[in-house]
Amino acid sequence: MRFDNLADWLAWQETLHVSEIELGLERCQSVADRMGLKQPEYGFVSVSGTNGKGSSVAMLSTIMIQAGYKTGVYTSPHLIDYNERIRIDGENVSDELLCEAFESIDQARGETSLTYFEFGTLAAYYIFEKQDVDFAVFEVGLGGRLDAVNMMDADVALVTSIAIDHVDWLGDTRDAISLEKAGIMRSGHPAVCSDPDAPEALIEFARDNKVDLHLSGSDYQYDFSDDVWNWSDNKTTYKDLPRPSLRGDFQLMNAAGVLKVIQCLPDQYKVSEDHIRKGLQQTKLAGRFQVIPGEVEYVLDVAHNPHAAKTLANFLKANPVKGKNHILIGMLKDKDASGVINEIGAYIDDWHVAGLGGSRGTGSEQLVKQLEAADIQIPVHSYTSVEEAYNVLQQQAQPGDRVLVAGSFLTVSAVMKIMEREP
Repeated sequence: MRFDNLADWLAWQETLHVSEIELGLERCQSVADRMGLKQPEYGFVSVSGTNGKGSSVAMLSTIMIQAGYKTGVYTSPHLIDYNERIRIDGENVSDELLCEAFESIDQARGETSLTYFEFGTLAAYYIFEKQDVDFAVFEVGLGGRLDAVNMMDADVALVTSIAIDHVDWLGDTRDAISLEKAGIMRSGHPAVCSDPDAPEALIEFARDNKVDLHLSGSDYQYDFSDDVWNWSDNKTTYKDLPRPSLRGDFQLMNAAGVLKVIQCLPDQYKVSEDHIRKGLQQTKLAGRFQVIPGEVEYVLDVAHNPHAAKTLANFLKANPVKGKNHILIGMLKDKDASGVINEIGAYIDDWHVAGLGGSRGTGSEQLVKQLEAADIQIPVHSYTSVEEAYNVLQQQAQPGDRVLVAGSFLTVSAVMKIMEREP
């Protein structure tokens, strides 16, 4: 074995490929073939979209676990431990199993160079096959059409909300981006789009490729009140369902899409209304509107594009605090920081801007310039690291205040790691 521990494997993978991101299926598919990885025999759902992927994956997998199926989940990125990316029945897989998978990939790849993400995707397919799962949900990393997850054919494809993000890779219009997301759909297979305003380009793609596409509003409907919600399609009706445990009215859009996916699964998968109710109530997902109560309330949310920031702004508007709303924000260079600032600026009383390291990280001084360009008049504080900003906020925030941590998975991850070390 090249390495005998997970940390060394991951450090090596980060240096192996010439670029951090390289879309395309050929390299990954060739290695999968050499590994003997075949089209999964277990039930398989792939999920693409701009926002809502993680929430949809979490709800679907929790419901399937409640229904008694051994369920694998592949997501990215992770917040604390790499093992979070590959889970079975809600538990992270072990270091030993990951190292075994990486060794198999390394032996099979020969001279083929793979990205960090591609190693993880192949590992997920390897582990789910070896562990004999009944069902698996794969979250697409970037786009869909050329993402490594897409080298296998899903039984059902789910496309969540579509917004402008990753424009250098996917295009700068919703139609262009939707075509990349739609690439996970397969002719003759069902697909669901949970975005209530599905782009016409996505609908045309499905029609041209003979995809059985189900749309929110026309092929299934939902409505809600304060405590419960209802869902129906042309065959099934659920009344007075509990709201998802994940916060925010927008989660009903994600949950509604998940219920339609369940209706589209192959006949051998039996899911009752009781399984759905329990799954919705027991779903957990770190870093998405994650509220940590206390004298000073913390809200951790990985929102990193204007569409997600608008949802966050609606949450802040609907849930005021007695004191101030502070924000600790750090972002990557390829994100629309100005758009995020414009969406949430009206609800923030105090900005704490942290620089993020690495080749994709934005320095705090650049974010400060964008705040100045947006004519933010309230206090703006700049820090070289997330930890430095967090430590200052620990001293400055008063009882009744809220601290919002947002802008990137890296920002939220850094705060979560600090909180883990605290008593």
